Amino acid sequence: MLYPLKFKPIYKTKVWGGDKIAKIKNDNNVPADCGESWEISGVQGDVSVVSNGFLAGNTLQEIIEVYLDEIVGEKVLDEYGYEFPILLKIIDAKDNLSVQVHPDDETAAELHNARGKTEAWYILDADKDAKIIDGFNRDTTESELLQSIQDGNLEKLLKYHNVKSGEFYFIPAGRVHGMCAGTAVVEIQETSDITYRIYDYNRGNRELHTQYAVDVIDYKKNDKQSVQFSRIPDHSNQIVDCKYFTANYLPVMNSLLKDYSNLDSFVIYHCVHGQVTIKTADSEEILNEGESILIPACIDEVVLIPIKYTELLEVYMNLGESKSRKYDEYDIDALQRQQFHGNECQENECSNGFTGKNYKC
Repeated sequence: MLYPLKFKPIYKTKVWGGDKIAKIKNDNNVPADCGESWEISGVQGDVSVVSNGFLAGNTLQEIIEVYLDEIVGEKVLDEYGYEFPILLKIIDAKDNLSVQVHPDDETAAELHNARGKTEAWYILDADKDAKIIDGFNRDTTESELLQSIQDGNLEKLLKYHNVKSGEFYFIPAGRVHGMCAGTAVVEIQETSDITYRIYDYNRGNRELHTQYAVDVIDYKKNDKQSVQFSRIPDHSNQIVDCKYFTANYLPVMNSLLKDYSNLDSFVIYHCVHGQVTIKTADSEEILNEGESILIPACIDEVVLIPIKYTELLEVYMNLGESKSRKYDEYDIDALQRQQFHGNECQENECSNGFTGKNYKC
């Protein structure tokens, strides 16, 4: 039977990284100056590896190739193929991140054969007076932006928010943004690693991408504040629902049955506070603070039993009517691998631990 899947975190050192991720995850193996922990990833070259159960050692992509919609859901599979559509990470900014922008899907596909990047931030921890950058404080233009960069006073155009833990910010593709020193977040985003830096605080040793950025930036004033949402205990409080992901805030005070029988999607839980036991019909896992877990789409019911008061982010896809995906060369190769696995495993268990393609939960 498929079961809730944990993954080995992918740690990344950064020039602006710090020591908060080690504390958040209570993990002594986190490297110094760690800026990011990729919790669940389908990005090529950084695909997550399962850490629990009989699928341990297999990548997220490999299990999607074998179990197909059992893992991600029919509509997600139709739309994204074998590419897992969400990247969830923890970010620790001991120093300022670059001022940056991400392209939309159309531009990213044309220039990089990749997806664009719409993202959202849940503020985990914020030092006193910590800030983020979230768009422009007034309407501006490309020429004004370039002149401000040249003159060294870009900050006068940027909109700053003072932030505190528990807040949520939605950052669509095209919006100039950045995290400032003293902030740690959970980031939910499209599966993409395309970033255009436009200013890097004169660090000088990292490439800027202004020539690309100017064509994708939304130059209008951003009037948005943090996303307001309810915090009803033992309830999925919706924070954001867009075509790239749905994110809910789920505080768990009592044992709670979650029914996903009408949801055609996987579900990710990320524990931002506390500790909870996750039970399904055939499995049981403990989710600790700072950890993430993936509930396959074929699991209809999950029982959440708090070991202590727990706050979860609940993330899934809420797609409308999907359209057939045009497979690129990589996906054709993956399809051939899946067919091989399926033929090999039709009756018996594979040597790599997979069972046949007709396996159902």
